[in-house]
Amino acid sequence: MEEKFEANWEAVFEPEDYLYFYEDMLTDEQTQIEVDFIRRELDLKEPKKILDIACGYGRHANRLALYGHEVVGVDLSEKFLRMAKEDADKLNVKVNYILGDIREINFDEEFDAVISMFTSFGYYEDEDNLKILRNVSKSLKRGGKFLLDLSNRDFILRNFLPYVVIEKDGNYMIDFNIVDITEGRIYNKRVVIRDGVKKEKPFFIRLYTPTEIRLLLEIVGLKVLRFYGGYDSSPLSIYSRRMIVISEKI
Repeated sequence: MEEKFEANWEAVFEPEDYLYFYEDMLTDEQTQIEVDFIRRELDLKEPKKILDIACGYGRHANRLALYGHEVVGVDLSEKFLRMAKEDADKLNVKVNYILGDIREINFDEEFDAVISMFTSFGYYEDEDNLKILRNVSKSLKRGGKFLLDLSNRDFILRNFLPYVVIEKDGNYMIDFNIVDITEGRIYNKRVVIRDGVKKEKPFFIRLYTPTEIRLLLEIVGLKVLRFYGGYDSSPLSIYSRRMIVISEKI
């Protein structure tokens, strides 16, 4: 993309606007479906140690802790982590929440499983994205599993819209999208208008093919076991909204 593009990650994941527009899809029922899938695919029948990278406000971490797992959550947002801790207190569970950058985590074969949910991966330059995967691999015990939940590139390109508008109670989130197929990225010039106030929240995200993500995982010592197209365990296809990748440290 030739035009200069400055991403503003702090603005994109500002909890107040993010949750306001996304809360209708991030229901307790949907979260439970996702947690059940995580437990099934990562073989979490008995208590294990789990790392949730870019954990947000803890909707997966806290519910996994309800099943007796020892969970660590890492996120850059102090506000999200405060919400996660408050929710953990309400559920009477203990989760170790760490304020930090997932590019800089440094665990050494401590975890039985790592999860990255709701397209929380791919927001950096390629070398930083690879560094995150190296950190994941280093964090896992041998035989540990990694669940990576991404948007499906093929679905996005097949159904591409140059702009998307979400309206709620007279407030708007408008995404102006540009795809650069040579870089494998979608650039989003997001504009939020709430209570008459306009805020710009630009970001980009890497859109990986299954072949690309398999290669990157192999580079860091992770073997892909399965691809899924959703939390119903449906096979990955061009019609799938999600690309969920299950891999194992070898």
